[in-house]
Order: sequence, then structure tokens, then C-alpha cells
Amino acid sequence: MINADQISAIGRLQKTHALKGELNLLLDIDPDYLTSGNPAIIDIDGIFVPFYAVAVRPKGAFSFLVTFDGIDSEQKAKPFVNKTVYALRNELKEFIEENYEEDIALYDDLKGWTVEDDRLGVIGTVVEVDTNTINELLIVKDKNGNNIYIPFADDFILDVNEDSRRILMSLPDGIIDLN
Repeated sequence: MINADQISAIGRLQKTHALKGELNLLLDIDPDYLTSGNPAIIDIDGIFVPFYAVAVRPKGAFSFLVTFDGIDSEQKAKPFVNKTVYALRNELKEFIEENYEEDIALYDDLKGWTVEDDRLGVIGTVVEVDTNTINELLIVKDKNGNNIYIPFADDFILDVNEDSRRILMSLPDGIIDLN
């Protein structure tokens, strides 16, 4: 059985396409992940179920048409509309390490990390990374239990230390007060 702590979101199914079970998929990673035989994990009634792509073809820059094994009609595809697609974290990390030279951390790995500003000191602890907007946001819980939304932009990051699980940032004046 697949548990929520074993997966990371990689995309979202939007709508059906044509009559043969294709689905429009907005994908945050290289589609080769799915065409390499790795499963797309989808929450079906509270159970994370693996599905395997038999075809993935581009539709736009980040949009793909995907056909899953066993989903061969529009009727079978409709229950998947608006579902988040997940990957097994260990397989995703392995895929990234094999296919990219740089060392990439998954956003879920940042949960529990400390965020610090070079002037203000410790801001709080990362509880989530919101990737639903054009600019990713760190959601940081401060010492009073309030959520602070901080743009996770290269321009603000001074250092990311994996050993100490700390992100050092140089934040613009007043950005913390916007929350």
C-alpha cells in the first residue's frame, strides 16, 4: 500500500481528450519519467493507486496527452479529471539523479527546514511549498503559529544548507509584514 509520505505531486490531470481515454496532463517534470515505466500515482477514493502510461505525447510546453493502461474510453477517463498525479519519491529521486547532473531536492524534502533572513534572523519552519502559482511559495510557520508566505525565488536565496536543514534568505523589506 502506498502512503502519502512516499509520494510527491508531479502534475494534474485536467480533462479528457477525444474518445479513446486520453487525458490532458499538466506535468511539472520531464515526461520521460512516465515513458520510462514509472507509475503515475492517483488518489482513487483515498487509496493511492499506480497507473502506467502507455502513451505520452506533447500538447504544449507543459501540457501532455497521456493514455494509461486500461483506460481506453472517455467514460473510463472521466473519473480522473482534476486529479493530482503523484510519483513515488524514491523513484522520482532516482530518475532525477540518473538524468540530470545537478543535485535536485524535492520540495517535500524541505518540510521541517528552518528559514532564516540575513537581517531578521529565524523566520520559522517550512510546513509546505505551494507550487500552485506561477511563483513557488514557502509556507513558513513562525514561533506564534502564524503562516508566512515567502516567495521561493533564486533572487532571495543566499544559501541552502542540507546538513543543517536551513535556508538562508535576503528578503525585501516588509515582505514578512504582508502576511
